[in-house]
Amino acid sequence: MTGSTYGYVRVSTQEQNEARQMDAMRELSIPEKNIFMDKLSGKDFNRPQYKRLVRRCKPDDLLYIKSIDRLGRNYEEILEQWRILTKEKRVDIVVLDMPMLDTRRGKDLMGTFLSDIVLQVLSFVAENERTSIRARQAEGIAAAKARGVKFGRPPTPLPDNFHQVHKAWRSKRLTLNQAADACAMPVSTFYHKALQFENIAKI
Repeated sequence: MTGSTYGYVRVSTQEQNEARQMDAMRELSIPEKNIFMDKLSGKDFNRPQYKRLVRRCKPDDLLYIKSIDRLGRNYEEILEQWRILTKEKRVDIVVLDMPMLDTRRGKDLMGTFLSDIVLQVLSFVAENERTSIRARQAEGIAAAKARGVKFGRPPTPLPDNFHQVHKAWRSKRLTLNQAADACAMPVSTFYHKALQFENIAKI
């Protein structure tokens, strides 16, 4: 008897667009109620939709994913999730970006052996690519900092009267609250800016 067909979609952050993966699932005529999507990092498997999907899966169901790295964050985790789905849940998986990873084909020993080899190679490549991306990002940030590039929001410029008010505060003509009010700043911000200004003046 033919089982149900499911699709799983994951994007790593709330800002990333899932449209490409969703379009691929709809082209396969997968019912919307059978498409599970998480907008969470792959750093762990505390993903509510993925967990719901695994609980629902039963033998002879079919699961589509766009690419192998949707299943996990690293080589070991991808292999473990593949094992759970195909061996424990006895679900067929189709990886759309890699047609060779289609467990419906080659159910004999040789077919399973070849599929496992391809899976391990692709899992390793996916993890290696993520590691390389992180390394390139770190190198790029380090090089930019060496060139004097500043990261984060630019500091808010000091109000025109800051130096005069700071001098009055330090000479005790103004209290801290009065000085902060005069500069239209929260007390903590005025105090922080005052210390920064004084440290720079010492250099």
